[in-house]
Amino acid sequence: MVSVLVVRRCMRPALSRNMCPSVLGSVRNGHSIAQKHPHGCSCTRCGGKPISRRELAQASPTNHGVVFMGPNEVEVKPIPFPKLELDSMSSPVVSERQTRKCDHGVILKVICTNICGSDQHMVRGRTSLTGGYMVLGHEITGEVIECGSDVEFIKQGDVCSVPFNIACGRCAACKRGDTGVCLNVNPARPGAAYGYVDMGGWIGGQAEYVMVPYADFNLLKFPDRDAAMAKMKDLTLLSDIFPTGFHGCVQAGVKPGSIVYIAGAGPVGLAAAASAHLLGAACVMVGDLISERLAQAASFGCVPIDIGAEGSLQDKIHAVTGSPMVDCAVDCVGFEARGSGKDSTQEKPASVLNDCMGIVRECGQIGIPGLYVTEDPGAVDDAAKFGALSMRFGLGWSKSVTMHTGQTPVMKYHRGLMNAILYDKVKIADAVNVEVISLKDAPKGYKDFDKGAAKKFVIDPHNSLGMF
Repeated sequence: MVSVLVVRRCMRPALSRNMCPSVLGSVRNGHSIAQKHPHGCSCTRCGGKPISRRELAQASPTNHGVVFMGPNEVEVKPIPFPKLELDSMSSPVVSERQTRKCDHGVILKVICTNICGSDQHMVRGRTSLTGGYMVLGHEITGEVIECGSDVEFIKQGDVCSVPFNIACGRCAACKRGDTGVCLNVNPARPGAAYGYVDMGGWIGGQAEYVMVPYADFNLLKFPDRDAAMAKMKDLTLLSDIFPTGFHGCVQAGVKPGSIVYIAGAGPVGLAAAASAHLLGAACVMVGDLISERLAQAASFGCVPIDIGAEGSLQDKIHAVTGSPMVDCAVDCVGFEARGSGKDSTQEKPASVLNDCMGIVRECGQIGIPGLYVTEDPGAVDDAAKFGALSMRFGLGWSKSVTMHTGQTPVMKYHRGLMNAILYDKVKIADAVNVEVISLKDAPKGYKDFDKGAAKKFVIDPHNSLGMF
């Protein structure tokens, strides 16, 4: 079960370099927390301790987060206020248990945190996640309210995007730029993320406040607060889906003049389609089973392909371009894929991969940002439960097709994509149809998204955008 204990703390003074004035308390028992608790204060109420180790009940902000309670059920629950440390030893997932001090981290007041299709895999019960303990959410944007003692460059009040990959910045993988497979943040395997099963036990960010480790390395600071807030519905997508869609297109070799097929018109697929346009593609076709999502793709210049209609994908592409082949294909669906035509009601986890191998030209490339897992307890057959899929690998081999897999190294792209947003080169929020919701409405957002809503749900826990 998730703990409902809320740890309370004394707030530091307005002049503290570690604590943001916006969350400081008021006068308590004649002692003004905002004015008279300097670092090293010797009063008996705070003992001069850093904010993360103070235990003053009267002055603490509370914290609430979206907790996975069981298949198809999430709830907004009270959760502990974050500390500059990680302790996941109580996790029922043995592989993600670890403890560590995080003086290199910061605490954020969350401005926006988004519901992702990867979250839905867990919520549908398609992973080994046990209900009742995990705070969800890996797409986070926020304001720094506290800095650890080892943080040098990020300051309180900075508004930052948080890459969903947690990376140390020190290991061989990080030094290569492969931040999606950091070697030091997950005891089970390379790579970690917030609020995701078997990814290190890091607490998720669908909450009012969250701790972010290795802050100097991980965080993307926005250069101007007011400009960032004005474009926050776009900038919040830098934490995951915009870089992820862009990465899929880069992997697939999209360039000016490319003919591109995007599998899936969910938020990542739509972000990939917008990225293909940004990279100069001549024609971007997007395939899906849901008419509302196809209409959303068409709204910014993509050619919709109804996968549920009769006929092969090659025939449908031929009807658009005069050729059954494309230069580049991007799989934005992943392991919960369904078949096409008469098989569109059946789950066929390898169907998108096989379709992509069938339609790319000789020596073509396939980017695969869609998620594939090592364990899927809800899979359609025993092999798929362990990630073994019935791929037509020989077809891809015979055409010298190149396939690229794995987590997106967000930091490779997020600064450039931030500039593209700030200088009006892309309208990514319009492309993915962002809808801002409150934290209390997150469970409804999950349900609507699961029904196939053609929207990207962005949670605003503090009404920072003034939308409601």
